[in-house]
Amino acid sequence: VYCMKKSDFYFELPEELIAQTPIQQRDHSKLLHLDKNTGAVEHRHFYELTQYLQEGDCLVLNDSRVLPARLIGTRSTGGSVELVLLRDLGGGRWECLSRPGRKTKPGTELYFGDGELTATVEQVVEGGNRIVSFHYEGIFLEVLERLGKMPLPPYIKEELQDSERYQTVYSRELGSAAAPTAGLHFTKEL
Repeated sequence: VYCMKKSDFYFELPEELIAQTPIQQRDHSKLLHLDKNTGAVEHRHFYELTQYLQEGDCLVLNDSRVLPARLIGTRSTGGSVELVLLRDLGGGRWECLSRPGRKTKPGTELYFGDGELTATVEQVVEGGNRIVSFHYEGIFLEVLERLGKMPLPPYIKEELQDSERYQTVYSRELGSAAAPTAGLHFTKEL
């Protein structure tokens, strides 16, 4: 039995080839088509996707909306901290990615939005994620809407002002920690 590791997905991606903002017309993104029978490669556009779909094909769409799950704050020592909420464990507890990880040991107190939201690191789980208990007044998702940012991959340095650009046009159910990126190319018309 082979167990996958994050390192299985490491590859070189030159920075100059990474778009920092999405193309204005979502469906005008590039589409690489590989013919599985001949090995032929074609450079197309996403709006041409329908040419490759046939009756009986199954197209699966992830309709989840991205939470503004990236929180930037401070530790009790005054140093900065960044959390990305991954999984709601209930009762105000979340499994999170944290940066810097070595500075967010169990017992570390965290502060976001001038103390409107505070948190305590409870434990480090296998793989390095943290279990964090949040403390707040009101409704957590409303606090998150005010204080959170859209989680971006580390190779994207520029944040968009319009957070809807991080959502698919068919998103409905709040709950993703990251955008289902392939879906960002769809338009309502497509």
